[in-house]
Amino acid sequence: MRRIPLPVFAFALIAAAPAAPAPQQDMSFFITSAGSGNGGDLGGLEGADRHCAMLAEAAGVRGKTWRAYLSTAAMDGKVAVNARDRIGKGPWKNAKGVVVATSVDDLHSENAKLGKEHSLTEKGMPVNGRGDTPNTHDILTGSGLDGRMSTDGSDNCRNWTSSDSTGGAWVGHHDRNGGGANPTSWNSAHKSRGCSQRNLVATGGAGLYYCFAQ
Repeated sequence: MRRIPLPVFAFALIAAAPAAPAPQQDMSFFITSAGSGNGGDLGGLEGADRHCAMLAEAAGVRGKTWRAYLSTAAMDGKVAVNARDRIGKGPWKNAKGVVVATSVDDLHSENAKLGKEHSLTEKGMPVNGRGDTPNTHDILTGSGLDGRMSTDGSDNCRNWTSSDSTGGAWVGHHDRNGGGANPTSWNSAHKSRGCSQRNLVATGGAGLYYCFAQ
């Protein structure tokens, strides 16, 4: 029997593997498939927005203005910013074309189609939730249930510029399952224990966040 060289065999396996579905061009909502890798330090709102745009463009969706769903505290001479005020008016569709919310109010109501099934990455892939290994269902938001800056005194990892082991930020559960003050909330389930990548992983996250097209 003729032996197939290992590199050729491996390439054949990769070629035969099913590819992720191509995102719909009208995609306007996704969870980042990767975070900054530096915990809660996202480079501020500007850095987080750039990361959203980079991931969307890499997935083949271009010509949109992307905003990270993140709130910031009033500090260093700057006013507080509410995540809900950054993302436009809707409606928003995931990578498979499903409308997850029709408006800002709808997004923050029980009518929103948010959960593990529809809260997909820019590649159209699901994100691990509770019960998966590893669990990465903690999604950075820094927000209260209404999408506004949390009023608990948190500075949201110094407005998304800190990867210290101290501090913290509010996170949601994209699978709407878990513990915390609001375990079924997609945007405000509990506060992270610290801002480092290790801290975020230890509490069930990976430094991922939501992106919306305005």
